[in-house]
Amino acid sequence: MSIYSHTIDGKVYRFRDLKDLLAKASPARSGDYLAGLAAVDYEERVAAQMALAELPLKTFLSEALIPYESDEVTRLIIDQHDRQAFAAISHLTVGDFRNWLLSDQADEKSLASISTGLTPEMLAAVSKIMRVQDLILVSKKCRVVTGFRSTLGLPGRFSTRLQPNHPADDPAGVSASIVDGLLYGCGDAVIGVNPATDNLHAVMTLIDLLDAIIHKYSIPTQSCVLTHITTSIEAINRGAPLDLVFQSVAGTELANRSFGINLGILQEGLDAARSLQRGSVGTNVMYFETGQGSALSANAHHGVDQQTCEARAYAVARHFSPLLVNSVVGFIGPEYLYDGKQIIRAGLEDHFCGKLLGLPMGCDVCYTNHAEADQNDMDVLLTLLAVAGVNFVMGVPGADDVMLNYQTTSFHDALYVRKTLGLRPAPEFEAWLEQAGIFSGDARILADCQDSLPGLFAYDLKRIAGF
Repeated sequence: MSIYSHTIDGKVYRFRDLKDLLAKASPARSGDYLAGLAAVDYEERVAAQMALAELPLKTFLSEALIPYESDEVTRLIIDQHDRQAFAAISHLTVGDFRNWLLSDQADEKSLASISTGLTPEMLAAVSKIMRVQDLILVSKKCRVVTGFRSTLGLPGRFSTRLQPNHPADDPAGVSASIVDGLLYGCGDAVIGVNPATDNLHAVMTLIDLLDAIIHKYSIPTQSCVLTHITTSIEAINRGAPLDLVFQSVAGTELANRSFGINLGILQEGLDAARSLQRGSVGTNVMYFETGQGSALSANAHHGVDQQTCEARAYAVARHFSPLLVNSVVGFIGPEYLYDGKQIIRAGLEDHFCGKLLGLPMGCDVCYTNHAEADQNDMDVLLTLLAVAGVNFVMGVPGADDVMLNYQTTSFHDALYVRKTLGLRPAPEFEAWLEQAGIFSGDARILADCQDSLPGLFAYDLKRIAGF
């Protein structure tokens, strides 16, 4: 174990190991203070960042933050590391790596070629010495394309998860929100419901409902009921028409154990969903959500700062070739990300680390009502992520999730991004929107669709939803 140090104006700052160095170099956030890991002041943080910049990238292959023998996530990271892909940057320090990432030499092709040679810890380290504009610039260069019934992540595209949650899983309420979202051009990433209960019967009812709507109207998208993976596996075993398997994942074995999962269970879910062969344009069948602070909240962080733990979760996700991954960045609360400034920074870090590892990153641009944040902060993060090339965001009626009781992005927010930046939905979904009379050929909502389409949908939705 190495001791790291840096001197500023004759004062020597020492960091007891790599974990301590990474934690002290992190931009300030409440979770690291809660864990007793953060720098005591700005000067110590700058010293740690300068020491980190001088650290060879190779260090992360020889000094594990969590022991290989006791953590299956560490074993996954080390065992799956591609040394041949790493060779192109193996001579660099963390600071040199930042400079290279910002250079014209680091284009889409070269970033893709080194992706499997990067470890989450390397990316967490370099993100800690980058400004917001650096995170955006480099993320924008990355392209990650996935597919199931719609193709996500293509250039010039911006997708949404239509999130029609209901506090009682009422089919009528869920269906009404789906119609609302479709009329605003949302849902090309997934129509995904967080169930109010993990009860198998209730989950299967929602799976059947989403499947019936998608197939009745030939909508080129996929559905997901965001229940525990073991419930999804059981639903598949009972013949449910399931598209995507969902699971929250974290960056340590112990944190994943608190979620009731391990890598073996994730593999079982992947195999079960692929066995159904329900995709038409691709075979990506997993949907993962993450969030800074989850390992700390489970007392499973092993003294690793929350942003580095989050990056390690992306190694778990990458192993299972997901269709969708998103950081639910502000959902865990102000104990971990205190205010809008911390949430904005964390969202951009998460997107940067995930994209460079080759993940189809989205973000739930959100906050809880007891955080020092508001919808203006979310407008800022939404805009910055869209500029950075985020694959998808959430679409919730009125930006207010009535089941999960938090604030996120609305159907209107997706329209704002698409109009402002000239972005469009997934191509298959866009073609359906035009055919259905919702969008015109220039990706604009037709003025009369809000009046005509509910009438077209009404009879069948009443029958499907049972109201």
